[in-house]
Amino acid sequence: MAAAAHAAEHGQRVGIIDDNAALGGQIWRGQSEPTASKWAERLRSSGVTVLCGRIFHEPAPHTLLAEGDDVLHELRYERLILATGARERFLPFPGWTLANVMGVGGVQAMVKSGFPIRGKRVVIAGTGPLLLAAAAYLRRHGAEIPIICEQVSWARLARFSTALLGHPRKIVQGLQLKRQFAGARFCANSWPVAASGKSAIEAVTTSRSGKMETFSCDYLACGFHLVPNIELPLLLGCQIENSCVHVDDFQRTTVADVFCAGEPTGIGGVELSLVEGEIAGLTAAGRIAEASSLFPKREKLQRFARSLGQAFRLRPELRSLPAPETIVCRCEDVRYSNLREHTGWRDAKLQTRCGMGPCQGRICGPATQFLFKWNPDSVRPPIFPVHVENMASRPDPELCETTGGRE
Repeated sequence: MAAAAHAAEHGQRVGIIDDNAALGGQIWRGQSEPTASKWAERLRSSGVTVLCGRIFHEPAPHTLLAEGDDVLHELRYERLILATGARERFLPFPGWTLANVMGVGGVQAMVKSGFPIRGKRVVIAGTGPLLLAAAAYLRRHGAEIPIICEQVSWARLARFSTALLGHPRKIVQGLQLKRQFAGARFCANSWPVAASGKSAIEAVTTSRSGKMETFSCDYLACGFHLVPNIELPLLLGCQIENSCVHVDDFQRTTVADVFCAGEPTGIGGVELSLVEGEIAGLTAAGRIAEASSLFPKREKLQRFARSLGQAFRLRPELRSLPAPETIVCRCEDVRYSNLREHTGWRDAKLQTRCGMGPCQGRICGPATQFLFKWNPDSVRPPIFPVHVENMASRPDPELCETTGGRE
């Protein structure tokens, strides 16, 4: 949204293709939050064309295909800004495939869409600030939170708190969150080891400093920080470093006329994503001096992001969570015992079909990357499941004139 607004306000013809019906991504989801409303209003007043669809292929240079509701969009561009966001990382453990075991952000997104959570017991576990934000949000909507399990140690949390000293706004946000989930137990050195139940989860067993505790619950919201969505940048040929898109100071990727902003360049939160989007939009519009003026603000937020990544890195003990019979690839029912005999991602895919189901490795890929230190080696179209007819045909040329933005 920030990239599009800046580019459009400086005379560019701009289109946004978003895979959600409403702009705002997973953070705002079309809500009337003040910052979101500000950017939404700038988009409206600058004449940005907004389409709902999911990009799945690059059939030719400077051309993308996206599947919308009953329509195929062909998007032709002179400059392209990628802001593909991030997703939650899930780690497999016994019982994680039971119904009502969900991602932390997933539960929050469902409640934002009207899912009833009042009176339900929700155990929250994993790592990262998202745990606290989700706990506060769910509490506001009537959920009971018996415990919040954070895998990071108290010592590392204490060291991370020093990084907040230069960010008073984040301190205020943290205090507000703490007040909102007051009464819920927050435990460091803690993580889920097993979920149990018949047709759905009924209880979760956690390890807290080596001591096992079991909590009855209706839902387990579990997520181990975030993973950048780099499938589209990979498809376009962008260079990847440390699982993130490599960009220069002006958010330009290694592919000519392609920029990238936000979480794909490194997990850093909404404020850093906005600044990177502003820089990308200004640069795409040729406003180099204005883009450069935002570098100090971005550097300050990047320093905080580096502290965040260091503080919430996953502990090695989590690699021992799966039992031999634990399913790792949920799409293809591939168990941990079937995977540990293989030497890499490609070998495992060929022999077990791990990562070849509908999610195309988005769940099991990051899990095996952590468990076995494997790295996905390629991306092929379609990068999302699409209707066969959309892969086999091209849209009517007139559609390009009505839906295809230049930036």
